[in-house]
Amino acid sequence: MSHDPTHAPKITALAELASLAERAVDAARAEILPRFRRVDVETKADGSPVTEADRAAEQAIRRVLRAGDPDAAILGEEFGAEGNPRTGSAWVIDPIDGTIAFSRGIPLFSTLVARLEDGVPVLGVIDLPALGERTVGWTGGGVRRNGEPVRCSSATDLRHAMIAHGDGFCFTRAREQDGFVRMARELPFFRGYTDGFGHAQVLSGAVDAMVDLDLNPWDCAATQALVPAAGGRCATIEYPHLGKVGLVFGAPALVEQLLGFLHHKPSGPSA
Repeated sequence: MSHDPTHAPKITALAELASLAERAVDAARAEILPRFRRVDVETKADGSPVTEADRAAEQAIRRVLRAGDPDAAILGEEFGAEGNPRTGSAWVIDPIDGTIAFSRGIPLFSTLVARLEDGVPVLGVIDLPALGERTVGWTGGGVRRNGEPVRCSSATDLRHAMIAHGDGFCFTRAREQDGFVRMARELPFFRGYTDGFGHAQVLSGAVDAMVDLDLNPWDCAATQALVPAAGGRCATIEYPHLGKVGLVFGAPALVEQLLGFLHHKPSGPSA
């Protein structure tokens, strides 16, 4: 999924859809926070963790979105697709991004909601329930954290930039472990701010750029919409052997440099 502003509805319509997405995320918070540090963890067929909170939060999000936008398709991590999310209007949701953190009582998990038009992300929400922080934005509308405008970094020098990364095993699965080792060796401020928490820090400019691999659509769609809206660049790399993608995003000059550390390159134009 690449960014293409020609697919976006009018800004006023996106603002209304953002309000709907925020109501859905409010409903998710109401399910997640009472269960934080109080739930048992299960293991799904693919080996990833899941909790009662993941399922309850996704059901709450779906209820709100169906009521406010009944004609749109929905794709969620826990309950799959309703309708075809590749064409027309669709919502893509991850009720708890960072279930590993959530299950360990670490408050850096998030809820992700994105709006797609013909497969292109045009609106995103990254909610950090335990931190009380919410980042919302859309094509042509900028990005705000708790109502205050934020923008991606404009840094150009990797020697002084803070670069975040996802888990090491994700680089191994994407066959990019050599790039990970090289970045760890050459980048002085290379930190593991993973999942949607790390993405939100890039959007505010606190982290200058991030490399996050081995992602599903619900992991990346909000970020693909938000980064261009915040003045950054988001490059999407396809990993056919995984059926997943990687993102390199943040300050445009740094994204270009970071892509040089990776074997695989973006398959098409990116924002």
